[in-house]
Amino acid sequence: MATLLSWLGRTDLDQMKLDKPASIATLALRGPILDSIVILASTWDDEWFDYKDWLKRKLACAGRSKTSVEIRRVRLASPIDYLSITKVMQKQLSDVSSDATQVYINLTSGTPAMTVVSVLLGKGNAKCQFVQTSPQGEINNVDIPVDFASEYAKSSSTAISQLVSKHPKNEGAFSSITAKSAVMQETVKKAQRLAYSDLPALLLGESGTGKEVLAKSIHQASLRQQKPFKAVNCGALPENLVDSILFGHRKGAFTGAERDHEGLFEQANGGTLFLDEVGELPLVVQVKLLRALQQQEITRVGDTATRTVDVRIIAATHRDLFRMVSDETFREDLFYRLAVGVITLPPLRQRPEDIPDIITTFMADINQQMETHPLFESKNISNAAINFTVSHHWPGNIRELWNTLNRATLWSENKELCRADIEEATLSLDNIQSAEDNFLIPGDLQQYIDNIKKDAIISAMDFANGNKSKAAKSLGLKNHQTLNNWLKTYDLDA
Repeated sequence: MATLLSWLGRTDLDQMKLDKPASIATLALRGPILDSIVILASTWDDEWFDYKDWLKRKLACAGRSKTSVEIRRVRLASPIDYLSITKVMQKQLSDVSSDATQVYINLTSGTPAMTVVSVLLGKGNAKCQFVQTSPQGEINNVDIPVDFASEYAKSSSTAISQLVSKHPKNEGAFSSITAKSAVMQETVKKAQRLAYSDLPALLLGESGTGKEVLAKSIHQASLRQQKPFKAVNCGALPENLVDSILFGHRKGAFTGAERDHEGLFEQANGGTLFLDEVGELPLVVQVKLLRALQQQEITRVGDTATRTVDVRIIAATHRDLFRMVSDETFREDLFYRLAVGVITLPPLRQRPEDIPDIITTFMADINQQMETHPLFESKNISNAAINFTVSHHWPGNIRELWNTLNRATLWSENKELCRADIEEATLSLDNIQSAEDNFLIPGDLQQYIDNIKKDAIISAMDFANGNKSKAAKSLGLKNHQTLNNWLKTYDLDA
């Protein structure tokens, strides 16, 4: 009995709508005669029936009507979560192998993480044969000439000796990060493990949570610690200069290029390049970045020669990259290239146990910096003020806390900062009054406006019973497309 085991890919469904075979259908219709096809899927369940019905009809037309087709629902934490993918694949491969004499595993459909797990597990099963298809419809049997067991045995002994003799003690690299809270201790633990590897990393979290600080700590705890750490805010890169900034240029390549220039990839060679706010990169730049990551080669602007670089990439963003991939504003292939070691930094409001220690550190730094101020004297902070900071929401996270303490220290005439000093310095409280009419101005004006818009959208949708056209009209919008954009922006379109 021959069985094809495959993950369901988005391309399989999209091509079905055009009545064209993608990978699964190509293998089913033109590959070896199969007794059964087992497809693993965790999303797009509203399209499963159509795909199964379409594939069975195609099989019948090809004279293969005896081949059964089954789509099995599986549960994954995410399409790139190796742990859940491994658990699912272990069970499904065991089930399929128990009934089949030959199992064909499709390596084309699904995410790169699914392909990796399929190879690792299938390589240890004597019944398995790997197959894949090309965009032109060619079918290839894949032979992976690696004995993973023996290779692991050899590399593990080498790795252990290297860890003992070479690897830096990484506890000190993370000493600047306050981590009394359980959620932050777990975050630092993940970062420490990630530092031992050389994998790309993706740091997620709200603005001001300390993503660059964590990136520097990962670099300092790695074997690259003696090499450069370079950082760039991708949102601030001018599109017409991004090539030069990242990859460098030759003298005379464009007006103003008066000398050869090394880009950030070359400057960080051997070390780490931190791409902050990577979600802000335009698509045209994402293509160039992907090539540099895949090939580990760059070409300076105005040059023809390629240069090999050895750079570890740590990227960070506060944006929802999953949604951006879905909206096609962030390349899926670049996302999966970056999203190997993924760490989500918790917002300050989820780690109140850390705030007193953070304040102690900040106050020491502020007092030291303020020593040159002619009217300044060193200041302490009261317990009541600390208790206020612990209970406050801090939408701007650690960055907002730092700025608030600086303002309070600058303006307060007290030797000890009290709760009132912190409250007056906290811009996100409704405490900044207009001198003319006593009007209360919210400190974080954009957040205030966003909250009003979000509440109005929810009320309008409730009033219209979910009818977008009616809701858009009640909001004074010319069409419901604007409303659709707002729903996506404020995560209300689920």
